[in-house]
Amino acid sequence: MRVAIGRSDLGFMLVALSGRGLAALMLDDDAGALQQGAEQLFPAARLVHDDMDMNRCMDVARACVDAPWQPSGLPLDLRGTVFQQQVWQALQAIPYGTTLSYAGLAERIGRPGAARAVAGACAANRLAVVIPCHRIIGRDGSLSGYRWGTHRKQRLLEMERAARLVPHDPRAYS
Repeated sequence: MRVAIGRSDLGFMLVALSGRGLAALMLDDDAGALQQGAEQLFPAARLVHDDMDMNRCMDVARACVDAPWQPSGLPLDLRGTVFQQQVWQALQAIPYGTTLSYAGLAERIGRPGAARAVAGACAANRLAVVIPCHRIIGRDGSLSGYRWGTHRKQRLLEMERAARLVPHDPRAYS
């Protein structure tokens, strides 16, 4: 596992890359906190600098954070329970610029009444923005929690809503 830390429009960003793909994209205001978090999640990981693959991965991750409606295109190394992976797959099917409640997502995966478990799966998500748990809100419309900070969740949702209003296909302007 290789790890790199850089900056994005939403603060510091950590990417972890395994032989299978992107294993983590974490956001924080403190680079040191990100590094400590990575050391806990991936004890054998090594922090790398000026590695061509990591630089490319960091650029793709930064583009994903800057334009959360764009798919990363990176292979993902999802590590979680079967239920967590089911939730994460369902999250990826939520169109950008829209939201769904925890209960709504639980119903969508055929597990009505599992809203708390869905919230737990969202909290366990290591791939900020790529697995768009920021699109999940409380039943009352509140932002509720977000592992990477509700201020980031608010910003991501604002960016996505604005993007839905403006076409991003260059052919649309011809």
